[in-house]
Amino acid sequence: MEKSTEEFPLQIKISFGKLFEFYREQLLSGNEATYPKALQVLEIAEKNPVLTKGITTQKEIEKYKPEIDIILEDLFSTVLENNEIKIAAIPFQEYFFKSSKRFQKIISDAGENELPRLTNLEDDQYYIMGCSIILNNHFGYKIDFRRPFYYNIPDAKGIMKNYRVVYNGDFIEVEKTASAIEITPEDVNELLESFDNIKVWKEKFPPESWIFRGFVIATLFDVTSDVSISEFKAGLLRREVNGGALTIELEPLFQSIFNVKDLRIGFTDYNEENETFEQLLYKDIGSFILHGEKAKACKDALCSSSYYTLFKKKGLYCVTDAKKYHKLYPENILYKKMVDQGIKSAIFASIFEGERIYGVLELVSPNANELNTINAHKLHDIMPFLIDSVIRSKERAENELELIIQEECTAIHSSVHWKFRKEAKRYFNAQEEGNPSIFREIVFDNVHPLFGQIDIIGSSQARNEATKNDLKFQLEHIHGILKKMHTQHELPIFEHFIFTIENNLKEIEVNLQVDSERRILAFLKTEIIPMFDHLGKKNETLRTFLKEYYELIDNPTGMIYKHRRDFDESVMLVNKRLASLMDKKQVEAQRMFPHYYERFKTDGLEHNLYIGESINKQKQFHGIYLNNLKLWQLQVMCDMENSFYKFKSSLSTPLNVASMILVFNGSLALRFRMDEKRFDVDGTYNARYEVIKKRVDKANIKGTEERITQAGKLTIIYSQKEDEEEYLKYILFLQHKDQFEGQVEILELEDLQGVTGLKAIRVGLKYTKAPEGSREYYTYEDIISGINS
Repeated sequence: MEKSTEEFPLQIKISFGKLFEFYREQLLSGNEATYPKALQVLEIAEKNPVLTKGITTQKEIEKYKPEIDIILEDLFSTVLENNEIKIAAIPFQEYFFKSSKRFQKIISDAGENELPRLTNLEDDQYYIMGCSIILNNHFGYKIDFRRPFYYNIPDAKGIMKNYRVVYNGDFIEVEKTASAIEITPEDVNELLESFDNIKVWKEKFPPESWIFRGFVIATLFDVTSDVSISEFKAGLLRREVNGGALTIELEPLFQSIFNVKDLRIGFTDYNEENETFEQLLYKDIGSFILHGEKAKACKDALCSSSYYTLFKKKGLYCVTDAKKYHKLYPENILYKKMVDQGIKSAIFASIFEGERIYGVLELVSPNANELNTINAHKLHDIMPFLIDSVIRSKERAENELELIIQEECTAIHSSVHWKFRKEAKRYFNAQEEGNPSIFREIVFDNVHPLFGQIDIIGSSQARNEATKNDLKFQLEHIHGILKKMHTQHELPIFEHFIFTIENNLKEIEVNLQVDSERRILAFLKTEIIPMFDHLGKKNETLRTFLKEYYELIDNPTGMIYKHRRDFDESVMLVNKRLASLMDKKQVEAQRMFPHYYERFKTDGLEHNLYIGESINKQKQFHGIYLNNLKLWQLQVMCDMENSFYKFKSSLSTPLNVASMILVFNGSLALRFRMDEKRFDVDGTYNARYEVIKKRVDKANIKGTEERITQAGKLTIIYSQKEDEEEYLKYILFLQHKDQFEGQVEILELEDLQGVTGLKAIRVGLKYTKAPEGSREYYTYEDIISGINS
């Protein structure tokens, strides 16, 4: 037995003295069953005193091996030695002098050069463990330094097996040498605070200052699955933190768990938007399902049976012998892929949470039946950890894509988000592969636009009136204060200020100029306010007047904003209520056919709708969807008017609204302007549509001064006869359903700059007191069924 090169506080002597004491007790007990064995062991002890004193060399161990086998016979049961993994050894070292047959086979399978070594015991910890033996066995301090110890030993296939070691220390004695130091309670306290300071331990327990007599029995338990699962979790965490290679870290762990040396792992992402398989999440893992393709529809990549198992049952799909099954079912695409890749057996596991599927884990082997329906159930132990890791990785990938979209395109509507994600993925993959790339423009061809607005009538005039009222109110208030001051102190300066204010009041009343507010504010700040501040400090009566005035003004600006605040709050409430209703109704409209939707709050609410096959990647477009959206838009405009009608009396500033829809005959292209981060129509001809949108609501009826949009009426602007006929049909139907009333007007619009020939349908709105959301919505199919009936 070679002496360890590492320092240790104990001189090691293998002794069976404590075991001999046990047999002496058995001999004296009179137990007839144990008497013969005890007598045999004690005869060996008497003839060989060195076995009590202690053996220190491997040569001596070999010399007394027959006697040692007899001495330890009861501890190594012949009945159990093919099952138990047990050794007699020195604590925390690799040397052992007796073992069970099961342990010998494990060592033999591992190979000549593979000696079991404790995997988680560093040199300093090794020394401290020796000190703990002294503290517990000699001094009686119950200090628990125990921790799990493991041997890693490969099996005959080369798969690493993990064995937990449990020590029995019943046969240990510890003796002092002349160099040993007595340990006091104060020393123990210092040691308890110094686990990481090996110098303190060596100071209290100098190397080889104590003698170890005895041996330990170490029992090993195969905990490969437990350790592999633990390492699996740690590997997932390391990958998440450091972005390590999942294949390199986790493949050996799967090999240990399944006891399959040649096992390989793969992973295939599931894109639920396109219902396709792709590779985005783990670049370091191949996909045996895709077999070199970047993306493929799930139903085309799997056979019907595997698709049903993975996507409908969300279970495990096992192929035990791909070659055999391929011969039986040559048309099966999955079996063919496996054979082409040299795969004989495989387990495919759906990675899912709730109803959402994230991808498919693939375990494959080049040998038939190595992966099967029985060992597939081992996945259940690790699946929760894998699912959590995949979900987090998926979320990070989603965030990266969203970051690209936001950086390149800002926030976009969900109906067109899929196309931005598609481009973001292409851009991301190009960047990952080191290829120079730019984020390409997004274009939707052949889409049909619908525009509508509900505008606050005369908002500019109302805002000017509010500004005028605030200025008048403020000047009149100051005028009153100056009058009171002049009564108390007849100073000429007061008369001058009163004269100036009266002139400003006349000017505001007659004609409010663009810079009137600025000039009045400058006058107040430079002339009036400094005087108020000065006199207010001296005159108690004036201070009371000024306190009331200062409570009225807005401190940052020095102006009164009462009427303007009322107006702004009224406009804000109108916009908020109308936008909320529109957004709510849009959720229902998207179910009819997904389309692009955006709205803008101005002095009222504008909305754009774009519908067409290029916007939706799944449903085939038909004109019926456009008809339904037009009919839906009419009804929502009625609902927004009714909503405004119900709450307009509660507004601080009286307001009225007028509604308009612009009809565009035909389709156009919608392009996302990368520089402006917004959608816009594409092409010179289509730009005419944008020009009309900006100008038409201010147009008059041809030959009159009457504005085309009016309160209490919905105006539909169009240019083609077929649009007129279509919308008249809708209006007639909705009149029958009590949503419109009165005579329908067909009007011509005055020519606009660059735009001629526009016409309008104008019809009265029917207001109702029915609760919001209670109105029934009608579809184009309702019109058809009404005509047929």
